[in-house]
Amino acid sequence: MKSIKLLLGLTFAMLLSACEDDAAFGLASGVTDGFMQGDTYNEIEENPFVQVVEEPISTFSIDADGASYANVRRFLLQDNQLPPKQAVRTEELINYFNLDYDYVDAGHPIALNGEISDCPWNSANKLIRIGIKGKPIPEDEMPASNFVFLIDVSGSMSSPDKLELLKSGFKLFVDELTAADRVAIVTYAGSAGLVLPSTSGDEKTIIKNAIDALGSGGGTAGAQGIITAYDIAQQNYIQGGNNRIIIGTDGDFNIGISNQEELISLIEEKRDLGIFLTVLGVGRGNLNDAALEQIANNGNGTYEYIDNIEQLQKVFIYDYSKFYTVAKDVKVQVEFMNDQVEAYRLIGYENRLLNTDDFDDDEEDAGEIGATQNITALYEIIPAENSSQNELTFKINFRYKQPDSSSSTEINLGVSDEGNSFEQASDFMKFTAGVASFSMLMTDSQYKGNSSYDQVKSWIQSATLTDTHNFKAEFVQLVEKAKALQ
Repeated sequence: MKSIKLLLGLTFAMLLSACEDDAAFGLASGVTDGFMQGDTYNEIEENPFVQVVEEPISTFSIDADGASYANVRRFLLQDNQLPPKQAVRTEELINYFNLDYDYVDAGHPIALNGEISDCPWNSANKLIRIGIKGKPIPEDEMPASNFVFLIDVSGSMSSPDKLELLKSGFKLFVDELTAADRVAIVTYAGSAGLVLPSTSGDEKTIIKNAIDALGSGGGTAGAQGIITAYDIAQQNYIQGGNNRIIIGTDGDFNIGISNQEELISLIEEKRDLGIFLTVLGVGRGNLNDAALEQIANNGNGTYEYIDNIEQLQKVFIYDYSKFYTVAKDVKVQVEFMNDQVEAYRLIGYENRLLNTDDFDDDEEDAGEIGATQNITALYEIIPAENSSQNELTFKINFRYKQPDSSSSTEINLGVSDEGNSFEQASDFMKFTAGVASFSMLMTDSQYKGNSSYDQVKSWIQSATLTDTHNFKAEFVQLVEKAKALQ
């Protein structure tokens, strides 16, 4: 990875100053719920416990998004309020963090791991952790990229926490490009237009000047922008390369196709073109989180929310390798042994559930994982009455496709209960369980058990994990803030 560039320039200092201007943003500590009434979220109905004798198999798509975590952070630290329940997607809180899962099987683009321990918030139950790691790609082996920046320049993007923040981020991204990469810029307001034709990544000044010149105004013809961006990406398609559209918007589509179902249909028509998608949401008050998440989920993509300059650094620099998909349509199917497990509950992934027969169906869409990226899923289980240690507790089957393939490959992992207490569990288990419990506390989940914010803080701090950019340390601050607000 290229050296990380610190944001010390005057542009970023000015932007940070603007972001701290309460009058410009309405970010005063006493901001009311009414300020956020224009935000749109999909309903989430928490997964219940399922009896193994009735349904022994659980199937879901992975979710590599991190948007919910950044959005929750914005509510807590900037808006001084607890997030609405529908803004909290547990899997995105967990998968926001970079965990150092091992990548040990060079025969596949993903590596697997799993464990069982006692459940920290319910001593009668057990907790299962399933981990997936995307293979790393050395910098000198990264394929040439064909990027299209699709940037919303409509009137709703005029505040400094929207277009101006995105412009700073895209310029950071340009610094990571090589001469083998290409970038085009498409914008949309009342209509869509090509601002910069596909340009070599070593023409950084030209690309940055085009970004700097962007201004906001007019309505939001988002669907037309998406169509144009895919057309440009197809025209400059790199066979065997990395072809990706990066959308920056608040999702406030109001011209042409604008409802969620029609936008999803549009994206579904495009996802077999071999072009991947990154969706970046910004702003508050009219953030259409619901549509943006579903556009990413249904378009071979991922969804991130940008709440501050540090988040720009994370998405565009620290996690740059995630723009390179190593496996697509990744599905997980867990089979529980009924002599060991009475009931199970998948924590999170509510809108990523699949039918059992979807697992073998290569036409069924699922999630993507980028280079070096980690994905975690947790299950809380009720042990069977006569369950015993060191017996096979569950089997995990995974299906994935190579980025340029239409047929899937299956790999498997079996996990037994070794009788570990939560204190004996891995640091990965302690940390991810802490994040899951934090999510349940914020939403007052019926499954939160006897956990508390103080316990979450203790679990997080007991986990010794790499924290190069202090995101895990920042999480403790979020726990303390949520406790104070609640």
